[in-house]
Amino acid sequence: MATKRVIETKNLSRTFQTGEIEVRALTDIDLVIEEGEFVAIMGASGSGKSTLLHIIGCLDRPTSGEYFLDGIQVNALNKNQLADIRNQKIGFIFQSYNLLSRTTALENVELPLIYDRTGQFPNSTALAKQALEQVGLADRIYHKTNELSGGQQQRVAIARALVNNPALILADEPTGNLDSKTSFEIADLFVHLNNQGKTIIMITHEPDIAQFAKRMVYLRDGRVLSDTRIENRNTKTAALKTLEKPIKT
Repeated sequence: MATKRVIETKNLSRTFQTGEIEVRALTDIDLVIEEGEFVAIMGASGSGKSTLLHIIGCLDRPTSGEYFLDGIQVNALNKNQLADIRNQKIGFIFQSYNLLSRTTALENVELPLIYDRTGQFPNSTALAKQALEQVGLADRIYHKTNELSGGQQQRVAIARALVNNPALILADEPTGNLDSKTSFEIADLFVHLNNQGKTIIMITHEPDIAQFAKRMVYLRDGRVLSDTRIENRNTKTAALKTLEKPIKT
């Protein structure tokens, strides 16, 4: 049986105009990501990582080329259709969590379902509880976000991304604000979610976090420099052991 393509880009380019200066952020990106993959996107600052993620996440449009998300040609969609596809097909996870303060974990996770216009989530509270259980926060569902640690807040953000069962999870530097131990725990959670069938694209500048993925796409100057399978994937156990090693002085 053929694997389903969740992401496909063909000659995807993005150019920004600053006065009379034209800046090419992406040039002729050909990328296929199939259902069930876990892909890390790496590259130096200015390599085009965020621009690519914004286009994949339907937050921006390419200047040229084609983009298909879950079989739908995104280029042809209007603003309302783009908003609908973001809500229905994509779960976003950000470095800064983007949670509502002074509200509970449950209320934060339930929010996308409350704003959903399809009517397919009548029991939003039960689904939100289930998503929080999935990320190991069953005992924190009624805690307000300011009562949670950074790692717990990121788990709430991951539960919110999962709650409507999206075709794709996009994580933008999801461990950027976390200490090493918590970062490894969050990366390990992504592995578990991926093992359950979730398709994940993660932008990271941390090589040890990228090694938890199955595949690494490396960008340089807006082009794909390399696209390789990760043979020796990192694990939480191995990663935590590196923290136990004494620092040589």
